[in-house]
Amino acid sequence: MPIVIDKELPAYKILTDERIFVMDSGRAFTQDIRPIEIAVLNLMPTKERTETQLMRLLSNSPLQVNVTLLRTSSYTPAHTGREHLERFYKNFADVKRKKFDGMIITGAPVENLKFEDVAYWNELKEILDWTESNVTSTLFICWGALAALYHFYGVDKRQLKKKCFGVFAHKRVRGGETDPLMRGISDEFHMPHSRHSAVSAGDIKRVKQLQLLAYSKEAGAGIIKSLDGRKVFVTGHMEYDREELKKEYERDIQKGLDIDPPAHYFSGKDKQTINMKWTSTANLFYMNWLNYYVYQVTPYNLV
Repeated sequence: MPIVIDKELPAYKILTDERIFVMDSGRAFTQDIRPIEIAVLNLMPTKERTETQLMRLLSNSPLQVNVTLLRTSSYTPAHTGREHLERFYKNFADVKRKKFDGMIITGAPVENLKFEDVAYWNELKEILDWTESNVTSTLFICWGALAALYHFYGVDKRQLKKKCFGVFAHKRVRGGETDPLMRGISDEFHMPHSRHSAVSAGDIKRVKQLQLLAYSKEAGAGIIKSLDGRKVFVTGHMEYDREELKKEYERDIQKGLDIDPPAHYFSGKDKQTINMKWTSTANLFYMNWLNYYVYQVTPYNLV
């Protein structure tokens, strides 16, 4: 089944060229199907790339998915054109009276700030509280996961001495092997990370409402969920495409930052050949989330 997005969105052509089944809203309106409604609060600076990466994963299921792109109104991003934002994005005020089957809240390059010092923190707190009554299940990514863990459970982030940057092996944690989110995922799998902070697995385990599902010796707590499945936290970036870490590395080098090449990412010394070993896990994980924690538990009528 297709993912339903605006035909003028850059991601539409990219996904169509990849032979991914996308559909515009005009055609979708004629389908006698109740689509899954997914909101994406995109806090990443490279919004167009993030849109495409997430929609690529959301399309890999038998469900028809309508995507609503959201942005904060209390902060205007500097890396995305105003025309793109005004054309394809809604503010929270535009949707706060609506309900959604699922929601994704992305990472953001603000990890070195205290949560309370982030320009849109108060607005984000309002959105987080709103998800509890208006969203069936919310998937939080990277900084979005750290922010939600802090807001809902008081689990604070810890600054790392060195950036967690690369593709790291994770293992399923005992007790979480049978969770529907992990269904079909290998005992050991890989996931990209790019962050300066982390949450402690010990802090997660002390919160009775949370369950640690996957852990990495190098990257730490990887996948966490609330016991009711309404909140899912991924500290890495399963959605990243092949080139994303390379682009981040080259960008940091150009800025003159002291940065090592992303670990376990390049397969050759030339730092050009990329070993992409996370995409199958990413597709399966997103399909599991859409199926088990969104589609099978969401009400038919979103009222």
